[in-house]
Amino acid sequence: MGTLKIQNMSFRYDGMTNELFADVNLAIDESWKLGLIGRNGRGKTTLLNILRGQLDYHGSIETNLTFNYFPAEVSNPNETTEQVLLAITQTDVSELWKIQIEMDQLGLSDAILSQPFNQLSPGEQTKALLAASFSQPAQFGLIDEPTNHLDAAGREVVANYLKQKTGFIVISHDRAFLNAIIDHIISIDRTQLQLFAGNYDTWQAAFDQKNQSEAQLKSKIEREVKTLN
Repeated sequence: MGTLKIQNMSFRYDGMTNELFADVNLAIDESWKLGLIGRNGRGKTTLLNILRGQLDYHGSIETNLTFNYFPAEVSNPNETTEQVLLAITQTDVSELWKIQIEMDQLGLSDAILSQPFNQLSPGEQTKALLAASFSQPAQFGLIDEPTNHLDAAGREVVANYLKQKTGFIVISHDRAFLNAIIDHIISIDRTQLQLFAGNYDTWQAAFDQKNQSEAQLKSKIEREVKTLN
């Protein structure tokens, strides 16, 4: 069984006074479908880049998973979509059928394979890159904002597609999209990562309860201070 275990992980960019992550501990299972949430600038994409070995950090990350990042970098968008997707997956044409199976589930025609990648619509490009990512079934997905270039119908197609998958972390600001596809939430809370079982609504309920409890405690302390004075 694949696992990911983060222990006492800390990170800051050069020039930062405070740490972006401080002594983070987290353990996840390869079968989980996780949403990664947090305010802008809190480190969502940074965390994915740490996991994929793009950034140095302090602490330890132990895993037997192979990570697959979306969106993959397209080095030559003038090439045909077939050439681009085969380059991303590092396979040859004999393995193209695996990508085509995923494309079909995303509503993409095989006809786009002969078209230059840069002539596809942004939504088609997004779906094609997702198809390439999930054509490698032994890999754990790190998915960064897959709905950015999709209309409502496109988001629904991708949501239905990801419902069938297991083993990924996805960043999205689309609450309805996350609710439809995930079974766990990783929330960036200041410099820590908090793990919740459930979807976005589960996290929101716990977050609201925490804030309410903290507000009640603060009010109680303020009343006691006034009594003492």
